Amino acid sequence: MVSPILYLATTAVLYILGLYCLVTKRNMVKLLLGIVILANAANLSFISFSTFRYGGAIDPFAHTIVLMAIVIEAFVTAVGLAMILNAYRHYRTLDVRKLRKLRW
Repeated sequence: MVSPILYLATTAVLYILGLYCLVTKRNMVKLLLGIVILANAANLSFISFSTFRYGGAIDPFAHTIVLMAIVIEAFVTAVGLAMILNAYRHYRTLDVRKLRKLRW
């Protein structure tokens, strides 16, 4: 059996990767990808913490919550991609800094 510490280390790497995408990238698609990576890291951490509770057995409640989060995350990603596509069609750019200048 794989140690839950390995899963938590993977979660930490995913959090760092997602935060890196959010802080450094200017493209809207890459920002959305960073948000998706952060959500997946949260799901993985929730499942890995559920194994600590019963000493190896996995809590089915955590699986239920993560399954609901994945469904909601899919809807959020679809709406985000639709917004990005609409912004690109209207403004012909995906650069967030250029889109901020278009406020007023």
